[in-house]
Amino acid sequence: MQYTDPRRSHLAVLGSPIAHSLSPTLHAAAYDALGVPFTYGRHEVTSDGLAAFVAGLGPEWRGLSLTMPLKREVLPLLDRTTPLVDELGVANTVAFRTVGDRVELVGANTDVEGLVRPVEALGHLPGEATVLGGGATAASALTASVRLGARLVRVFLRDPAKSRKLVDLAVRLGVTLEVRPLAELAGTHHGFVLSTLPGGAADELELLPSGPDAVLFDVAYEPWPTAAATRWADAGGRVLNGLDMLTEQAIGQIRFFLTGDQDALLPDEAAVRRAMRSAVGLEPVISPR
Repeated sequence: MQYTDPRRSHLAVLGSPIAHSLSPTLHAAAYDALGVPFTYGRHEVTSDGLAAFVAGLGPEWRGLSLTMPLKREVLPLLDRTTPLVDELGVANTVAFRTVGDRVELVGANTDVEGLVRPVEALGHLPGEATVLGGGATAASALTASVRLGARLVRVFLRDPAKSRKLVDLAVRLGVTLEVRPLAELAGTHHGFVLSTLPGGAADELELLPSGPDAVLFDVAYEPWPTAAATRWADAGGRVLNGLDMLTEQAIGQIRFFLTGDQDALLPDEAAVRRAMRSAVGLEPVISPR
């Protein structure tokens, strides 16, 4: 296939901790299916080391995927950003673009679509949503909930005083937001939950589905299944794996890395998606129950 800047062939995911990341596995499967000669690795990079790491990259670099704790910290390093990044204040993707005699760093956010597409595949369009956590991924979860049709979003986090960014975002999105401490979660039932908490952080929380169509989307995937996901499924609810999100957000990144447009479909994207899901042990497609 044709793609921009063919000399730029190196990519990687950055974050801390990063050893568990399956992004290299997903991207390698996609580039093999596409017949594109890219390499994709992983690097342990903290907030304090991000600027120096990026500054040290050479002309062979095409792009970066970002995970905790770098999705907000990267913003001052970017030359341009997509409208979604501007709205959320969060970027999980950086592409290197040659513009004349200089290189621009362009930031994008593919986390929102990574959350939206798996839920849409289930045919679940919630009128209300519950978001667990208040970090960078929670901003994407709030936006995804609105795109899926939620008119009311309840956010549960350990310290409600740290919800200012989410409150401001909710105002811009025009959605009703309720902020509550995690301690109030016990014993309540939910139709749609997006947990953005790190793996294991939700294990002691009493998450209960409101019925057989209720969905828990737990963005954690290591270890899997989480205790919260197991209890939800045992109570009769449906569960989406964090790998579902990781795969779909990676597809958006690959589109962006190849063409500069995260909405431009890849050649035979269905086959690419199947190859990626197979590489991380997921079923070929998400099937509604």
